[in-house]
Amino acid sequence: MFDDISHILESWKFNEHDINVRLISGIDGRMKIQMRIDLGILQMELDGRPDGRKPRNFSSYLDYFESKAQTHKSKTLPFILSPMNCFKLQQEAIQYYHRYLALMKLRDFPRVSRDTRRNLRVFDFVEKYADNDEIIWQFQQHRPYVIMMNTRASASMELDQSNYEKAIEIIKEAIQKIESHNEKWNERVGPDSPELEFLNYWIDEISELKPLSAEERLNKELEKAILDENYERAAILRDKLALLKK
Repeated sequence: MFDDISHILESWKFNEHDINVRLISGIDGRMKIQMRIDLGILQMELDGRPDGRKPRNFSSYLDYFESKAQTHKSKTLPFILSPMNCFKLQQEAIQYYHRYLALMKLRDFPRVSRDTRRNLRVFDFVEKYADNDEIIWQFQQHRPYVIMMNTRASASMELDQSNYEKAIEIIKEAIQKIESHNEKWNERVGPDSPELEFLNYWIDEISELKPLSAEERLNKELEKAILDENYERAAILRDKLALLKK
């Protein structure tokens, strides 16, 4: 049996201008995600921890440390995350990052939402239990990006159901969260925010695609009639709007 995987890499060329992802059936019968990177292939489980491991017989290090923090409440000394434990959480979060990036390419929005919420939970946990501001910032600096990805997944699910207003509402809530984060960490955050720029642009894009309601259509026609000084047409449209509101 040859260990060289060159033939696999040759059959799946790396495209630096795209995210190279595919679903495959594993020898265990479960579907898995593969991501082609420049130096090889990442293979991840669809559910659970991406590498399939169960650290300390828990589904993830996050679940393990959350359990420890919960049982520690009855003790005198507070529960503190050591730098090594924070490192384990950071490495684990990177695995979930690779997976939700791949899932987004596959348009598996429910799983993207799940994995991004999970990483946001990591950020909250580290902020609560780590006693080193620099370590906390190592996690918090990624919060705007993860919020944006979570929002892309949640809003995309609404758009798939033509729920334009709900999608816009979700995006606006995300913008407020990122702005609050940037205000809280204003000494470390730069003046530019690509996440806010993208989300604001996306709202405008959705607003243009959103079908007009009967009231919105009549209001638009009314504005045009007034601009054209077609006051007879404007009067008719006002009457229609009044009837519609009744």
